[in-house]
Amino acid sequence: MPKPMSKPAAQTAYVCGSCGARAGKWHGRCPDCGAWNVMVEEPDHTSGPAGAARFGLPAAAETARLYAEVDPVATERLSSGFAEFDRVLGGGIVPGSVVLLGGEPGIGKSTLLLQAAARVAAASGPVLYASGEESAYQIKDRGQRLGVGQAPIYLLAETCLERILDEVERLRPALLIVDSIQTTVSTVLQSAPGSIGQVREAATRLLFAAKQRNLPVFLVGHVTREGSLAGPKVLEHVVDTVLYFEGERHHSQRVVRAVKNRFGAVSELGVFEMTGAGLLPVPSPSRLFLSERAASVPGSAVLCAVEGSRPLLVEVQALVSTGAYGTARRTASGIDHNRLSLLLAVLEKRAGLSAVGEDVFVNIAGGLTVSEPAADLGVVAAIASSLRDRRIAEGTAVFGEVGLGGEVRSAGRAELRVREAAQLGFTRCVVPAGDAARTTAPPECALRGVGSVEEALAALAE
Repeated sequence: MPKPMSKPAAQTAYVCGSCGARAGKWHGRCPDCGAWNVMVEEPDHTSGPAGAARFGLPAAAETARLYAEVDPVATERLSSGFAEFDRVLGGGIVPGSVVLLGGEPGIGKSTLLLQAAARVAAASGPVLYASGEESAYQIKDRGQRLGVGQAPIYLLAETCLERILDEVERLRPALLIVDSIQTTVSTVLQSAPGSIGQVREAATRLLFAAKQRNLPVFLVGHVTREGSLAGPKVLEHVVDTVLYFEGERHHSQRVVRAVKNRFGAVSELGVFEMTGAGLLPVPSPSRLFLSERAASVPGSAVLCAVEGSRPLLVEVQALVSTGAYGTARRTASGIDHNRLSLLLAVLEKRAGLSAVGEDVFVNIAGGLTVSEPAADLGVVAAIASSLRDRRIAEGTAVFGEVGLGGEVRSAGRAELRVREAAQLGFTRCVVPAGDAARTTAPPECALRGVGSVEEALAALAE
């Protein structure tokens, strides 16, 4: 009787995303922890090639070295050609880094990276642009509109990860752009593009390629309906830098914000303007955000905000009107909705300004989102101005955190905020009393320190 042939070893395994249990086939419910729909297909490293060989790394492992014996190496960063983009990256593109750029469809991610690719290619060498969503002719057509010219950019319409890595080995580019990570698939896995296993496999393989060849890699990522990056959370842990492209479709302003950066400041942002010739950096965002402000209208306040290391002056608009229904509406755009409800309660309890039965609408003009606590006083000032129907004196800027007791707390980098306000022609800043005592203001800008919400509203009415 002939000996039965042995079944080939499986090349993939299914791993529970909750407890890490492994199984040879997919289960709707994890057999170990009992969680539903958490089994993810991954390469079976036990039956496949060794990890080092599979990722293209040398088999010999590096031995541990004493901290004092490691010589620091000063790596020269590459310029993206955009001062605003370099600011967000922490001073430029770090060789060997992996950057994930996420944003809503049509916001301008591919446009920005194609413009940056042209500038990097002209200054540092060839760039490989691998796109799984557009053909080479479509990218070429967009490049002609953007004025890319004859920069040495290699276009590759490919979704297979292994072919992209083969082209990297052949061309030895100075920069690799993969658009997008959700369309990139590896032949190691049989799952569909965009699945958790495929995204994790592609990101990990690209990370190892970047570190081995000292090659900077940009990954374009999709976002979910809630605005977070699509795919597994480990994707954000694998990469070195995570950038979000923000902006309203009906506004020309675009903001690139860093939410993770191993080589620079977190929460740093760069401001761009979308034009017919592509994205153009905005050297003075404060002037842009305040360019159309109507200072004589009640309900408008100027806030001195800080994003990363950059001071920004933005307009906070508030409109308080009589509610037409039984339940008053609370609408916030650009600030947290729960924070608005808190500040309305403080105004009623501590300052005697009641908005019960009134519809309250608050907006940060220009489509910008401000999340720092120092924006509280700007929101309070705008709401009180609209509620009283009294405009705030022209040339006045505010900042400060508001506590539940009605106190105005200090904010960080007060001198940086005041200096930015003075450069734009503001003559008075209403600030927390603690910051007023520690801050040296320019001669043309007077500081008015306040310790409570009542005192702040009195100062704004002067």
